[in-house]
Amino acid sequence: MTDILVTAAGIMIPFVGTSLGAAAVFVIMREIGARVKCAMLGFAAGVMTAASVWSLLIPAISMTESAGGRAWLPATVGFLAGILILPAADIILKKREKDGSARDRDKMLFLAVTLHNIPEGMAVGVVFAGTLADGAVPLYEAFALAVGIAVQNFPEGAIISMPLGAEGMKKPRAFLYGVMSGAVEPVAALLTMALTSVITPVLPYILSFAAGAMIYVVTEELIPAAKEGGGSVGTVGVAFGFALMMLLDISMG
Repeated sequence: MTDILVTAAGIMIPFVGTSLGAAAVFVIMREIGARVKCAMLGFAAGVMTAASVWSLLIPAISMTESAGGRAWLPATVGFLAGILILPAADIILKKREKDGSARDRDKMLFLAVTLHNIPEGMAVGVVFAGTLADGAVPLYEAFALAVGIAVQNFPEGAIISMPLGAEGMKKPRAFLYGVMSGAVEPVAALLTMALTSVITPVLPYILSFAAGAMIYVVTEELIPAAKEGGGSVGTVGVAFGFALMMLLDISMG
């Protein structure tokens, strides 16, 4: 029972990180200027680009290499699938949404970050499954991974809730959207623990798919919006977002 409770606490840690980041919406001002919005969107683009590389593609390549497979195959196939499938979701959202491009962009951002959180939750599930099964993965290593992902999730939760708050959504609702983007992580972890032997072989494809989805949103929605009326502020935001996420991914990885 103790092992089960410890594992339950461990798989919830990344979700807590996302929720804490989403809480950042409560500290923003009621009205945000256009240049600040551009900087925030650029920051989100930088965070997502770095996360796509260090949190998703590189682990997918490493997993495949460790299994003796062709490292380029799941990374390429999964990435292109994410790039090609997301436009279909984009079209559906734009047909159903009549409030304008800002709301469309926010929904795509939410979708991309949520997709990104699913394979992260699965990765946590894999290591804790190894801890429970035969101790192949030391408990401290499993917790180290969970804490590392939680730290990385903090800015991701913020880039969901803060733009929504900046667009005029009530702060509690914007916070809820950020929390919901991270709620998939413990669910994915539990499902992976139950189906480890089935899911683990295809995890590199899932990681790469999430990377492709995120890059699509960055190039199609965030960067163009960050350049509208903000001059070089959006570019500076991209640089800082990328640098921060790269630092977190390398130092916590």
